[in-house]
Amino acid sequence: MKPDGTAPPPADAVASTCQRPAARTLRRGLTVLLAALLTGSLVPAGPAAAAPDRTPATPNWPGNTPNRTGGTDYFVDATHGRDDAAGTSPKTAWRSLAKANATTFRPGDRILLKAGEQWHDEQLWPKGSGSAGRPITISAYGDRRAGRPYIATNGNVPSPFRADGTKNPATVGLTGAIVLRNQQYFEINNVELSNDDDFATDITTGSYVRDGIMVSINADLLPTGADSIMDHFRISDVYVHHLDGPSTWQRIHYGGVNFQVFGDRGYREYGTGGYYFKGVRIEDNTFSNVELHAVQFAFNWFNADGADAGQYDESGKFHEGWEQLWVRTRDLYSRDVYIGHNYAESVGQGAIQLANTKAMTVEYNEVNGYLQRYDAVSCGLYLWAGADSVMQFNEVYGGPNNEFDGTPWDLEYTNFNVTYQFNYSHDNAAGWMAYMGNSSNSVARYNLSVNDNGVLVKNMLSTNYSPTYFTNNTFVYDGADLDYVHDETFLSTVYFLNNIFYNTSTTESTPWYRRTGALRHAVFSNNAYYEASGTHSGQEPADPAGPRVDPRFVGDPAEYVTGVGVGRIRAAAAHFALRKDSPLIDAGRYNPHLGTEDFLGTHIYYGDAPEIGIAENRIGRKVTNPVDDNPIEDEPGDDRTNLALDRPATASSTHPGANGTLGAVNLTDGDPATRWAAADDATYPITLDIDFGADTTFDEVYLDEYTDSGTNPRVQTFELQRWDVGTGGWVTFASRTDGIGHDLAVTGFGSVTTSRLRVALTGQIATEQYTPTLTEIAAYHTGG
Repeated sequence: MKPDGTAPPPADAVASTCQRPAARTLRRGLTVLLAALLTGSLVPAGPAAAAPDRTPATPNWPGNTPNRTGGTDYFVDATHGRDDAAGTSPKTAWRSLAKANATTFRPGDRILLKAGEQWHDEQLWPKGSGSAGRPITISAYGDRRAGRPYIATNGNVPSPFRADGTKNPATVGLTGAIVLRNQQYFEINNVELSNDDDFATDITTGSYVRDGIMVSINADLLPTGADSIMDHFRISDVYVHHLDGPSTWQRIHYGGVNFQVFGDRGYREYGTGGYYFKGVRIEDNTFSNVELHAVQFAFNWFNADGADAGQYDESGKFHEGWEQLWVRTRDLYSRDVYIGHNYAESVGQGAIQLANTKAMTVEYNEVNGYLQRYDAVSCGLYLWAGADSVMQFNEVYGGPNNEFDGTPWDLEYTNFNVTYQFNYSHDNAAGWMAYMGNSSNSVARYNLSVNDNGVLVKNMLSTNYSPTYFTNNTFVYDGADLDYVHDETFLSTVYFLNNIFYNTSTTESTPWYRRTGALRHAVFSNNAYYEASGTHSGQEPADPAGPRVDPRFVGDPAEYVTGVGVGRIRAAAAHFALRKDSPLIDAGRYNPHLGTEDFLGTHIYYGDAPEIGIAENRIGRKVTNPVDDNPIEDEPGDDRTNLALDRPATASSTHPGANGTLGAVNLTDGDPATRWAAADDATYPITLDIDFGADTTFDEVYLDEYTDSGTNPRVQTFELQRWDVGTGGWVTFASRTDGIGHDLAVTGFGSVTTSRLRVALTGQIATEQYTPTLTEIAAYHTGG
């Protein structure tokens, strides 16, 4: 690490460049391809730098070809145009964007900006909407050798805030160089945009919100009966640079391409099944030096943050408003969204931050530097409060050493059926994957991580609805620089299957965790563990079928491939395929969560078993329809007998909320996802009694408090008591003054025989406002 705490770039790191992705991929791809032809394998690409490429992606500007959508073409020429002209030909072009802003366009119309021209201190907000098959298009015409038409808005946009700092419903969403509000069926391509009044000075204070393209639904401005679902947007071959803001959370998002839904009231005051975007494609765009994001999709309801905006789910778990479970329960997801082949560099916060969307595919995006000017929670590319979506074939690098999230990927809150697969991350100092919880069927498979030397699986702040699967990922890291594999405590079941953990350090073994019991809900099976030092960590998880050997990669892990672009991301991944003599061939274990193909596009199962790692070898018979005849879900956990399991439990106080699901019965059901909570007005001591039904002997009592993003441990002092038949009273046999927290095993009191056990919570942590909530009480007789 450098003195400032950041990781130095590898010797083969790619120099920062604003060049458009196709050109970058072609040039570097040819360099690497030539090397491969000469040496027989890929080698790391060398550094490269170039001026921003603002040439069109097509041989000609779209506006030079006939309008095939049946509308009228309108031309705008900043130098030779006249606003009193007809605007319907290059010779009668308008001059200003204001003229276009004052025009209501009809389906099939095109707004064509002359290539090479510039519009300073202006914003483009055309009125009207297209229709199915007849979108309104914003594009370029003119000399094909000229650069894209350039709108330099220079921060000349209205503020979305009132004087008192609250959001202004009349001006939110009007902060882009190009603006669309409550409009649909638009296509925008081949333009250059900026929105900063001083490229040389970074704004660090004040309230500034500036977008490149701002597309919004303002629920408060929709007329009664109007369509609240905005359909069909195509944004491509757009170059957005220099969007400056203070890089602090102003309770509003902004970025290069920004889709948001605004509403001034609480979400319950609006209808269900509307207020979303559909049919969106954002592809082949370039973003450089932008705030906060390159691409952003989200709701921004004004009154959905506090506890009053929260709700209970079907399991009785409370979700605060900002967790946005209401997007799912009210069917407010945007849907049918594609975000692909975009390049982003030097992004202030999270580069591609997505939320409230289902049926989304995010692929072949390259992020070169994120969280560059924002020291708080965010990640490189991730979906939050989304569903049924896939992130694949993306490359993210250059992330900071952030103590919060900071990772390239994130399995976020309130995600349902979200998969990260075939992604490549490298040289991200905060680690690999943030992991928040409150998700269902989260899967991360066949991903490659190299030198993400922070925390590989970072956080876990809440229990999940169903287990999470990490399968067939390859992690290459420096154990002397790595913080941990996991830094918190897994709160519900997580399966690690067929992964490679490859530690390059010759001096330090892998640090697996920092908290006792961190891996208690993690099941490890058929993972490979390699320590270059030859010494395995005492923290290494139990994994009887996991080989402790050199994987024998095709390439040298120290010379991993960068700079070839996401178009050749499989070429970079192939460096970590297995040689034919690898001991990891046929050493894995099948599970349906592996999917159907590996990182390189190969069917996942040849021979006796799948391979460990990101790539399958075509060795042995192809198993076309594999069957999981040994489910990892059946793996035994703690094989000790929990003497309190399913025994009657009673509490002196129970919270009446969550539809009555917070009862003491949850303390002995063996499910860490359920919990008991005391009422808000409970008085201490709060007692929790377990009735064994007969005299029972135990020498260990296990206790676990419930926590999530808004719930900390709350118990400071407690006592363990047994029922004494002779005296007809409770007798204390153990007490603690240092709290409970997670996974507390209380021992050292010898063997106790009793028919009833009481946990008496006698005091609360001074800084905590609310009463305790626990997930489990267990009792064991270890014989120790």
